[in-house]
Amino acid sequence: MSLSPAQVFTALNAVRPPEQASPVLGKAVVVGGSVAGLLAARVLSDYADSVVIIERDDPQVTGERPGVPQGTQLHALLPGGFLQLERLFPGFREEAVAQGAVGAPPPARRTYLDGRLKVVVPDDADSLAGSRPLLEGLIRQQVLRLPNVKTVAARATGLVFDGAAVTGVRCDVDGLPGAESADLVVDAMGRSSRLSDWLEHAGWERPTTRRMTVHLNYATALFRRTEANPALTVVMALLSPKMSPDVAGAAFFAIEDGRWMAMMAGYGDHRPGRTADDFVRRLREQFPPEFGDLAGNEMLGDVRTYAHADSRRRDFHAVRRFPAGLVSVGDAVASFNPVYGQGMTAAALHAACLSTYLRSKPDLSVPARAYLDLQKVVVDAAWSISTSADLALPHVDGPYPRGYRLSSWASRQIVAATVSDVEVARRFNDVVSMREHPRSLATPGLLLAALRANRRARR
Repeated sequence: MSLSPAQVFTALNAVRPPEQASPVLGKAVVVGGSVAGLLAARVLSDYADSVVIIERDDPQVTGERPGVPQGTQLHALLPGGFLQLERLFPGFREEAVAQGAVGAPPPARRTYLDGRLKVVVPDDADSLAGSRPLLEGLIRQQVLRLPNVKTVAARATGLVFDGAAVTGVRCDVDGLPGAESADLVVDAMGRSSRLSDWLEHAGWERPTTRRMTVHLNYATALFRRTEANPALTVVMALLSPKMSPDVAGAAFFAIEDGRWMAMMAGYGDHRPGRTADDFVRRLREQFPPEFGDLAGNEMLGDVRTYAHADSRRRDFHAVRRFPAGLVSVGDAVASFNPVYGQGMTAAALHAACLSTYLRSKPDLSVPARAYLDLQKVVVDAAWSISTSADLALPHVDGPYPRGYRLSSWASRQIVAATVSDVEVARRFNDVVSMREHPRSLATPGLLLAALRANRRARR
Protein backbone atom coordinates (compact mmCIF):
# COMPACT_ATOMS: atom_id res chain seq x y z
CA MET A 1 0.00 0.00 0.00
CA SER A 2 1.44 3.36 -1.02
CA LEU A 3 1.96 6.04 1.62
CA SER A 4 0.21 9.40 1.61
CA PRO A 5 2.36 12.53 1.15
CA ALA A 6 2.02 13.27 4.87
CA GLN A 7 3.20 9.75 5.76
CA VAL A 8 6.12 10.03 3.33
CA PHE A 9 7.10 13.34 4.90
CA THR A 10 6.99 11.86 8.39
CA ALA A 11 9.09 8.89 7.26
CA LEU A 12 11.71 11.11 5.60
CA ASN A 13 12.01 13.20 8.75
CA ALA A 14 12.76 10.01 10.70
CA VAL A 15 15.52 8.78 8.35
CA ARG A 16 18.83 8.02 10.03
CA PRO A 17 22.11 6.84 8.50
CA PRO A 18 22.67 3.06 8.59
CA GLU A 19 24.62 1.77 11.57
CA GLN A 20 27.30 0.51 9.20
CA ALA A 21 28.13 1.19 5.57
CA SER A 22 26.11 -0.87 3.10
CA PRO A 23 27.58 -0.30 -0.40
CA VAL A 24 25.18 -0.77 -3.31
CA LEU A 25 27.34 0.96 -5.93
CA GLY A 26 30.97 1.46 -6.73
CA LYS A 27 31.54 5.11 -7.50
CA ALA A 28 29.24 8.13 -7.19
CA VAL A 29 29.97 11.59 -8.59
CA VAL A 30 28.38 14.74 -7.17
CA VAL A 31 28.49 17.79 -9.44
CA GLY A 32 28.66 20.83 -7.20
CA GLY A 33 29.91 21.36 -3.66
CA SER A 34 26.86 23.26 -2.43
CA VAL A 35 25.20 22.39 0.88
CA ALA A 36 22.89 20.09 -1.08
CA GLY A 37 25.86 18.47 -2.81
CA LEU A 38 27.75 18.00 0.43
CA LEU A 39 24.74 16.41 2.15
CA ALA A 40 24.23 14.11 -0.83
CA ALA A 41 27.91 13.13 -0.62
CA ARG A 42 27.48 12.37 3.08
CA VAL A 43 24.59 10.02 2.32
CA LEU A 44 26.42 8.45 -0.61
CA SER A 45 29.41 7.68 1.61
CA ASP A 46 27.22 5.05 3.33
CA TYR A 47 26.22 3.35 0.07
CA ALA A 48 29.15 3.83 -2.35
CA ASP A 49 32.70 2.55 -2.30
CA SER A 50 33.90 6.03 -3.31
CA VAL A 51 32.37 9.48 -3.77
CA VAL A 52 33.86 12.28 -5.89
CA ILE A 53 32.67 15.87 -5.59
CA ILE A 54 33.38 17.98 -8.70
CA GLU A 55 33.56 21.63 -7.65
CA ARG A 56 34.82 24.74 -9.44
CA ASP A 57 35.70 26.53 -6.18
CA ASP A 58 38.77 25.41 -4.27
CA PRO A 59 37.37 23.00 -1.64
CA GLN A 60 39.98 24.12 0.86
CA VAL A 61 38.83 27.76 0.75
CA THR A 62 36.89 28.76 3.84
CA GLY A 63 34.58 31.73 4.31
CA GLU A 64 32.71 33.31 1.40
CA ARG A 65 32.79 31.28 -1.82
CA PRO A 66 32.58 32.85 -5.29
CA GLY A 67 30.03 30.25 -6.34
CA VAL A 68 27.61 31.30 -3.59
CA PRO A 69 26.87 35.00 -4.23
CA GLN A 70 24.03 34.94 -1.69
CA GLY A 71 26.36 33.52 0.96
CA THR A 72 26.93 36.95 2.50
CA GLN A 73 23.24 37.26 3.33
CA LEU A 74 21.48 36.09 6.47
CA HIS A 75 20.54 32.39 6.36
CA ALA A 76 18.18 30.55 8.65
CA LEU A 77 18.74 26.97 9.75
CA LEU A 78 15.22 25.76 10.48
CA PRO A 79 14.80 23.31 13.37
CA GLY A 80 13.86 20.59 10.88
CA GLY A 81 17.13 21.05 9.00
CA PHE A 82 19.10 21.21 12.25
CA LEU A 83 17.66 17.84 13.33
CA GLN A 84 18.69 16.32 10.00
CA LEU A 85 22.24 17.67 10.36
CA GLU A 86 22.51 16.24 13.86
CA ARG A 87 21.60 12.80 12.50
CA LEU A 88 24.01 12.98 9.57
CA PHE A 89 26.82 14.43 11.68
CA PRO A 90 26.57 13.35 15.34
CA GLY A 91 27.95 16.12 17.53
CA PHE A 92 27.27 18.79 14.89
CA ARG A 93 25.84 21.19 17.47
CA GLU A 94 28.83 20.96 19.78
CA GLU A 95 31.32 21.47 16.99
CA ALA A 96 29.31 24.35 15.52
CA VAL A 97 29.15 26.09 18.90
CA ALA A 98 32.88 25.50 19.38
CA GLN A 99 33.45 27.32 16.07
CA GLY A 100 31.26 30.24 17.11
CA ALA A 101 27.67 29.34 16.23
CA VAL A 102 25.13 30.44 18.83
CA GLY A 103 22.40 28.24 20.26
CA ALA A 104 18.83 29.27 19.47
CA PRO A 105 16.43 27.38 21.79
CA PRO A 106 12.77 28.50 21.79
CA PRO A 107 13.13 31.06 24.63
CA ALA A 108 15.98 32.75 22.73
CA ARG A 109 13.86 33.24 19.60
CA ARG A 110 11.44 36.15 19.36
CA THR A 111 9.06 36.68 16.44
CA TYR A 112 6.68 39.52 15.61
CA LEU A 113 3.87 39.35 13.08
CA ASP A 114 2.60 42.75 11.92
CA GLY A 115 4.04 44.27 15.08
CA ARG A 116 2.38 41.75 17.44
CA LEU A 117 4.67 39.56 19.54
CA LYS A 118 4.01 35.88 18.89
CA VAL A 119 3.74 33.35 21.71
CA VAL A 120 6.74 31.16 22.48
CA VAL A 121 6.27 27.43 21.95
CA PRO A 122 8.30 26.19 24.94
CA ASP A 123 8.83 22.64 23.69
CA ASP A 124 9.67 23.62 20.11
CA ALA A 125 12.86 22.18 18.64
CA ASP A 126 16.20 23.94 19.08
CA SER A 127 18.13 25.51 16.26
CA LEU A 128 21.45 27.28 15.66
CA ALA A 129 22.39 30.78 14.58
CA GLY A 130 25.48 31.36 12.49
CA SER A 131 26.59 32.73 9.14
CA ARG A 132 26.20 30.70 5.95
CA PRO A 133 30.01 30.41 5.54
CA LEU A 134 30.35 28.97 9.05
CA LEU A 135 27.55 26.42 8.72
CA GLU A 136 28.50 25.40 5.18
CA GLY A 137 32.18 25.27 6.14
CA LEU A 138 31.44 22.95 9.04
CA ILE A 139 29.37 20.64 6.82
CA ARG A 140 32.22 20.64 4.32
CA GLN A 141 34.76 19.76 7.01
CA GLN A 142 32.61 16.88 8.23
CA VAL A 143 32.12 15.48 4.72
CA LEU A 144 35.75 15.76 3.67
CA ARG A 145 36.81 13.85 6.77
CA LEU A 146 35.06 10.78 5.39
CA PRO A 147 37.67 8.32 4.07
CA ASN A 148 35.81 7.49 0.85
CA VAL A 149 34.99 11.07 -0.20
CA LYS A 150 37.31 13.29 -2.22
CA THR A 151 36.99 16.49 -4.23
CA VAL A 152 38.18 17.38 -7.71
CA ALA A 153 38.67 21.04 -8.63
CA ALA A 154 37.13 21.11 -12.11
CA ARG A 155 34.31 22.54 -14.21
CA ALA A 156 31.69 20.03 -15.25
CA THR A 157 30.88 20.33 -18.96
CA GLY A 158 28.46 17.49 -19.67
CA LEU A 159 27.40 13.91 -19.09
CA VAL A 160 28.76 10.63 -20.40
CA PHE A 161 26.04 8.26 -21.67
CA ASP A 162 26.05 4.57 -22.41
CA GLY A 163 22.73 3.77 -24.04
CA ALA A 164 19.93 4.73 -21.64
CA ALA A 165 22.20 5.35 -18.65
CA VAL A 166 24.52 8.10 -17.42
CA THR A 167 27.94 6.62 -16.76
CA GLY A 168 30.02 9.66 -15.93
CA VAL A 169 30.62 13.40 -16.03
CA ARG A 170 32.72 15.30 -18.54
CA CYS A 171 34.85 17.97 -16.93
CA ASP A 172 37.50 20.55 -17.66
CA VAL A 173 40.55 20.43 -15.37
CA ASP A 174 42.91 23.38 -15.84
CA GLY A 175 41.80 23.72 -19.46
CA LEU A 176 42.22 20.03 -20.24
CA PRO A 177 39.16 17.86 -21.01
CA GLY A 178 38.61 14.81 -18.87
CA ALA A 179 35.89 12.62 -17.40
CA GLU A 180 34.90 10.99 -14.12
CA SER A 181 33.18 7.63 -14.49
CA ALA A 182 30.27 6.91 -12.16
CA ASP A 183 27.59 4.39 -11.28
CA LEU A 184 25.43 7.31 -10.06
CA VAL A 185 25.68 11.03 -10.87
CA VAL A 186 24.11 13.65 -8.60
CA ASP A 187 23.39 17.11 -10.00
CA ALA A 188 23.94 19.68 -7.23
CA MET A 189 24.68 22.65 -9.50
CA GLY A 190 22.07 24.92 -7.90
CA ARG A 191 19.62 27.31 -9.54
CA SER A 192 21.89 27.71 -12.55
CA SER A 193 22.13 23.95 -13.14
CA ARG A 194 22.91 23.07 -16.75
CA LEU A 195 21.50 19.56 -16.49
CA SER A 196 18.37 20.37 -18.52
CA ASP A 197 20.54 21.61 -21.39
CA TRP A 198 22.78 18.55 -21.20
CA LEU A 199 19.79 16.21 -21.32
CA GLU A 200 18.20 18.04 -24.25
CA HIS A 201 21.43 18.12 -26.24
CA ALA A 202 21.81 14.37 -25.73
CA GLY A 203 18.32 13.73 -27.10
CA TRP A 204 16.50 13.32 -23.79
CA GLU A 205 13.35 15.12 -22.70
CA ARG A 206 13.90 18.52 -21.13
CA PRO A 207 12.04 18.84 -17.79
CA THR A 208 9.47 21.60 -17.50
CA THR A 209 10.67 24.56 -15.43
CA ARG A 210 8.00 26.38 -13.44
CA ARG A 211 8.60 29.89 -12.13
CA MET A 212 6.83 32.27 -9.79
CA THR A 213 8.17 35.79 -10.06
CA VAL A 214 8.56 37.47 -6.66
CA HIS A 215 11.11 40.27 -7.27
CA LEU A 216 12.57 40.07 -3.76
CA ASN A 217 15.32 42.47 -2.73
CA TYR A 218 17.19 42.06 0.49
CA ALA A 219 20.11 43.61 2.30
CA THR A 220 22.31 42.36 5.12
CA ALA A 221 24.64 44.19 7.49
CA LEU A 222 26.88 43.15 10.38
CA PHE A 223 26.99 44.85 13.78
CA ARG A 224 29.32 44.40 16.73
CA ARG A 225 27.83 42.27 19.52
CA THR A 226 29.03 43.16 23.02
CA GLU A 227 27.10 40.42 24.86
CA ALA A 228 28.84 37.06 24.81
CA ASN A 229 25.64 35.21 25.73
CA PRO A 230 22.64 37.33 24.74
CA ALA A 231 19.22 36.34 26.06
CA LEU A 232 17.82 36.67 22.54
CA THR A 233 19.77 35.16 19.66
CA VAL A 234 17.13 35.28 16.89
CA VAL A 235 14.65 38.13 16.42
CA MET A 236 12.29 38.33 13.45
CA ALA A 237 9.70 40.90 12.43
CA LEU A 238 7.41 39.58 9.70
CA LEU A 239 4.89 41.69 7.82
CA SER A 240 1.86 40.25 6.03
CA PRO A 241 0.95 41.51 2.55
CA LYS A 242 -2.24 43.04 3.99
CA MET A 243 -0.19 45.10 6.42
CA SER A 244 2.68 45.90 4.05
CA PRO A 245 2.57 44.84 0.38
CA ASP A 246 6.17 45.84 -0.36
CA VAL A 247 8.15 45.32 2.89
CA ALA A 248 8.62 41.64 3.72
CA GLY A 249 10.20 42.16 7.12
CA ALA A 250 13.49 42.09 8.97
CA ALA A 251 15.50 39.77 11.19
CA PHE A 252 18.73 39.66 13.12
CA PHE A 253 20.72 36.71 14.46
CA ALA A 254 23.66 36.40 16.81
CA ILE A 255 26.50 34.84 14.81
CA GLU A 256 30.14 33.91 15.32
CA ASP A 257 32.98 36.31 16.17
CA GLY A 258 30.88 38.51 18.42
CA ARG A 259 28.62 39.86 15.69
CA TRP A 260 24.98 40.43 14.91
CA MET A 261 23.80 39.80 11.35
CA ALA A 262 20.75 41.85 10.37
CA MET A 263 18.61 41.56 7.25
CA MET A 264 15.78 43.56 5.69
CA ALA A 265 13.73 42.44 2.70
CA GLY A 266 11.26 44.06 0.34
CA TYR A 267 9.49 43.44 -2.95
CA GLY A 268 9.36 45.14 -6.32
CA ASP A 269 10.62 48.69 -6.25
CA HIS A 270 11.18 48.58 -2.49
CA ARG A 271 14.90 48.18 -2.02
CA PRO A 272 16.14 47.93 1.58
CA GLY A 273 18.77 50.43 2.66
CA ARG A 274 21.89 50.25 0.55
CA THR A 275 23.79 52.74 2.69
CA ALA A 276 24.67 52.38 6.35
CA ASP A 277 22.64 55.46 7.31
CA ASP A 278 19.55 54.29 5.45
CA PHE A 279 19.84 50.75 6.82
CA VAL A 280 20.08 51.99 10.41
CA ARG A 281 17.24 54.48 9.93
CA ARG A 282 14.90 51.81 8.62
CA LEU A 283 15.75 49.45 11.48
CA ARG A 284 14.81 52.17 13.96
CA GLU A 285 11.69 53.47 12.24
CA GLN A 286 10.01 50.44 10.68
CA PHE A 287 10.47 47.59 13.15
CA PRO A 288 10.01 46.69 16.85
CA PRO A 289 12.26 48.21 19.57
CA GLU A 290 14.80 45.36 19.52
CA PHE A 291 15.81 46.47 16.02
CA GLY A 292 16.37 50.02 17.22
CA ASP A 293 18.58 48.70 20.01
CA LEU A 294 20.55 46.70 17.46
CA ALA A 295 21.03 49.78 15.30
CA GLY A 296 22.83 51.48 18.18
CA ASN A 297 25.75 49.08 17.81
CA GLU A 298 28.75 49.70 15.59
CA MET A 299 28.20 48.57 12.01
CA LEU A 300 31.01 46.38 10.65
CA GLY A 301 31.71 46.78 6.95
CA ASP A 302 29.27 47.70 4.21
CA VAL A 303 25.65 46.80 3.57
CA ARG A 304 25.47 43.80 1.20
CA THR A 305 22.50 43.53 -1.17
CA TYR A 306 21.07 40.69 -3.20
CA ALA A 307 18.08 40.21 -5.52
CA HIS A 308 15.99 37.07 -5.99
CA ALA A 309 13.85 37.26 -9.11
CA ASP A 310 11.76 34.12 -8.83
CA SER A 311 11.05 30.81 -7.20
CA ARG A 312 11.52 27.95 -9.63
CA ARG A 313 11.26 24.19 -9.87
CA ARG A 314 12.29 21.66 -12.49
CA ASP A 315 9.83 18.80 -12.75
CA PHE A 316 12.20 15.89 -13.33
CA HIS A 317 9.57 13.53 -11.90
CA ALA A 318 7.21 14.33 -14.78
CA VAL A 319 9.47 13.51 -17.76
CA ARG A 320 8.46 10.39 -19.65
CA ARG A 321 12.04 9.36 -20.51
CA PHE A 322 14.80 9.83 -17.97
CA PRO A 323 18.23 8.20 -17.97
CA ALA A 324 19.32 5.73 -15.34
CA GLY A 325 22.17 6.63 -12.99
CA LEU A 326 21.14 10.27 -12.53
CA VAL A 327 19.40 12.36 -9.84
CA SER A 328 19.31 16.01 -8.79
CA VAL A 329 19.25 17.65 -5.35
CA GLY A 330 18.75 21.06 -3.75
CA ASP A 331 18.25 24.22 -5.75
CA ALA A 332 18.98 22.31 -8.95
CA VAL A 333 15.48 20.87 -8.48
CA ALA A 334 13.67 23.68 -6.68
CA SER A 335 14.55 26.99 -5.08
CA PHE A 336 12.16 29.16 -3.15
CA ASN A 337 11.67 32.70 -1.89
CA PRO A 338 14.53 32.91 0.64
CA VAL A 339 12.52 34.83 3.24
CA TYR A 340 11.05 31.47 4.29
CA GLY A 341 14.49 29.97 5.01
CA GLN A 342 13.74 26.60 3.38
CA GLY A 343 16.95 26.09 1.39
CA MET A 344 19.20 24.12 3.74
CA THR A 345 16.32 22.15 5.25
CA ALA A 346 14.97 21.17 1.83
CA ALA A 347 18.48 20.05 0.85
CA ALA A 348 18.64 17.89 3.97
CA LEU A 349 15.30 16.29 3.10
CA HIS A 350 16.52 15.60 -0.44
CA ALA A 351 19.43 13.79 1.19
CA ALA A 352 16.91 11.79 3.22
CA CYS A 353 15.16 10.87 -0.05
CA LEU A 354 18.49 9.66 -1.45
CA SER A 355 19.21 7.63 1.68
CA THR A 356 15.78 6.00 1.57
CA TYR A 357 16.19 5.19 -2.13
CA LEU A 358 19.66 3.66 -1.76
CA ARG A 359 18.71 1.76 1.39
CA SER A 360 16.20 -0.16 -0.75
CA LYS A 361 19.10 -1.56 -2.85
CA PRO A 362 17.61 -0.29 -6.12
CA ASP A 363 18.40 -1.45 -9.63
CA LEU A 364 20.66 1.36 -10.82
CA SER A 365 20.31 0.26 -14.45
CA VAL A 366 16.82 1.77 -14.57
CA PRO A 367 15.71 5.38 -13.90
CA ALA A 368 15.52 6.38 -10.24
CA ARG A 369 11.74 6.80 -10.28
CA ALA A 370 11.37 5.82 -6.64
CA TYR A 371 13.77 8.61 -5.67
CA LEU A 372 12.01 11.14 -7.91
CA ASP A 373 8.65 10.24 -6.36
CA LEU A 374 9.98 10.77 -2.84
CA GLN A 375 11.61 14.04 -3.79
CA LYS A 376 8.40 15.30 -5.39
CA VAL A 377 6.69 15.06 -2.00
CA VAL A 378 9.36 17.30 -0.46
CA VAL A 379 9.34 19.76 -3.36
CA ASP A 380 5.54 19.94 -3.42
CA ALA A 381 5.47 20.66 0.30
CA ALA A 382 8.09 23.40 0.22
CA TRP A 383 6.59 24.87 -2.95
CA SER A 384 3.12 25.05 -1.40
CA ILE A 385 4.44 26.73 1.75
CA SER A 386 6.31 29.46 -0.10
CA THR A 387 4.13 30.07 -3.14
CA SER A 388 0.84 30.12 -1.24
CA ALA A 389 2.26 32.98 0.82
CA ASP A 390 3.73 34.71 -2.23
CA LEU A 391 0.40 34.59 -4.08
CA ALA A 392 -0.96 37.02 -1.49
CA LEU A 393 1.49 39.67 -2.72
CA PRO A 394 -0.21 42.25 -4.98
CA HIS A 395 2.53 42.09 -7.64
CA VAL A 396 2.36 38.29 -7.97
CA ASP A 397 -0.24 37.23 -10.53
CA GLY A 398 -0.41 33.47 -10.20
CA PRO A 399 -0.86 30.83 -11.31
CA TYR A 400 -3.42 30.23 -8.57
CA PRO A 401 -4.10 26.62 -7.57
CA ARG A 402 -7.63 25.25 -7.44
CA GLY A 403 -9.41 26.31 -4.27
CA TYR A 404 -6.89 29.08 -3.61
CA ARG A 405 -9.37 31.60 -2.20
CA LEU A 406 -10.64 29.19 0.45
CA SER A 407 -7.20 27.82 1.32
CA SER A 408 -5.79 31.36 1.49
CA TRP A 409 -8.52 32.41 3.91
CA ALA A 410 -7.87 29.37 6.10
CA SER A 411 -4.12 30.01 6.04
CA ARG A 412 -4.62 33.61 7.15
CA GLN A 413 -6.71 32.44 10.10
CA ILE A 414 -4.06 29.94 11.17
CA VAL A 415 -1.18 32.39 10.76
CA ALA A 416 -3.03 35.05 12.75
CA ALA A 417 -3.73 32.56 15.54
CA THR A 418 -0.03 31.74 15.92
CA VAL A 419 0.34 35.11 17.63
CA SER A 420 -1.71 34.07 20.66
CA ASP A 421 -2.36 30.31 20.66
CA VAL A 422 0.49 27.96 21.62
CA GLU A 423 -1.01 24.80 20.13
CA VAL A 424 -1.78 26.42 16.77
CA ALA A 425 1.71 27.96 16.79
CA ARG A 426 3.26 24.56 17.55
CA ARG A 427 1.47 22.89 14.63
CA PHE A 428 2.30 25.78 12.31
CA ASN A 429 5.99 25.76 13.33
CA ASP A 430 6.21 22.04 12.60
CA VAL A 431 5.09 22.71 9.04
CA VAL A 432 7.16 25.85 8.44
CA SER A 433 10.28 24.11 9.71
CA MET A 434 9.47 21.19 7.37
CA ARG A 435 9.06 18.61 10.11
CA GLU A 436 5.43 17.98 9.11
CA HIS A 437 3.63 18.08 5.76
CA PRO A 438 1.44 21.16 5.06
CA ARG A 439 -1.63 18.88 4.92
CA SER A 440 -1.33 18.48 8.69
CA LEU A 441 -2.75 22.00 8.94
CA ALA A 442 -5.77 21.21 6.77
CA THR A 443 -7.95 19.81 9.54
CA PRO A 444 -11.30 21.19 10.75
CA GLY A 445 -10.13 20.96 14.36
CA LEU A 446 -7.09 23.17 13.82
CA LEU A 447 -9.04 25.73 11.81
CA LEU A 448 -11.70 25.86 14.52
CA ALA A 449 -9.01 26.36 17.17
CA ALA A 450 -7.54 29.18 15.09
CA LEU A 451 -10.91 30.90 14.69
CA ARG A 452 -11.52 30.70 18.44
CA ALA A 453 -8.07 32.09 19.20
CA ASN A 454 -8.58 34.99 16.81
CA ARG A 455 -11.99 35.74 18.32
CA ARG A 456 -10.44 35.83 21.80
CA ALA A 457 -7.68 38.11 20.55
CA ARG A 458 -10.20 40.58 19.09
CA ARG A 459 -11.95 40.78 22.45
